Amino acid sequence: MTTLDNAQAVVEHMTGLGNAVQARHLMRFFKTGPGDYGYGDKFLGLTVPETRAVVSKCKRLELTEIAKLLHSPWHEVRLCGLIVLVEQFAMWSGTKLIDNAQAVSKRDEIVDFYLTHTTGINNWDLVDLSVYKILGKWLLLPSKYSNERKLEIIDGLAASVNMWEQRMSVVCTMEPLKHGDPFYTLRYARWHLHHPHDLMHKAVGWLLREMGKRVSMDLLRQFLAKHYREMPRTALRYAIEKMPIEERKQWMAK
Repeated sequence: MTTLDNAQAVVEHMTGLGNAVQARHLMRFFKTGPGDYGYGDKFLGLTVPETRAVVSKCKRLELTEIAKLLHSPWHEVRLCGLIVLVEQFAMWSGTKLIDNAQAVSKRDEIVDFYLTHTTGINNWDLVDLSVYKILGKWLLLPSKYSNERKLEIIDGLAASVNMWEQRMSVVCTMEPLKHGDPFYTLRYARWHLHHPHDLMHKAVGWLLREMGKRVSMDLLRQFLAKHYREMPRTALRYAIEKMPIEERKQWMAK
């Protein structure tokens, strides 16, 4: 298998795989028109499986090369860089490496890198395919940062004026939910409850739904009982998707 060992080789390879027809479809799907949330983004026309196939050829890229990918004008190139970063974080997060000093250092380095390159993580798919697998896992693992400092860092994303960083603060909570911890989801669902953008309503509702599914449906009901009057309708609809249909009707009727 051909190895791509630098950013330029990755970009040249991905450019050669481009599909103009698919690119036009993706530009519409990801709202790249004037005034839309993805305005100005450029697409080569690669599917996610095609991008993942490229990742398999460049998993060992240095962070300096991944940084070049994250500064690319091409959406799929940035996605490739993020998936490489996810793969590298996973490599240092195996069971036998949880408390390994070198692994702890490498994970922190990847997190620091991720947080300093958020300008390239500028659409919902880029956030959703990377953030909980990096920041979400990091919240649960040993680190040079205390738990209090970790919380401050995620709070910083939540308080950002950048909607994609705000979305990171919500979506990263998926990983704690997988381990039965609803604290972060509840914190950032409340934080963003009155957000003006539909993409954040969907993110909040999605993570609340996952909390009900993975942790406690009663906990979700308690949250809804307190907040349903002020929740955007989209967030409420997403949150109750796993409830029985009659109960869903009752919540929406309220």
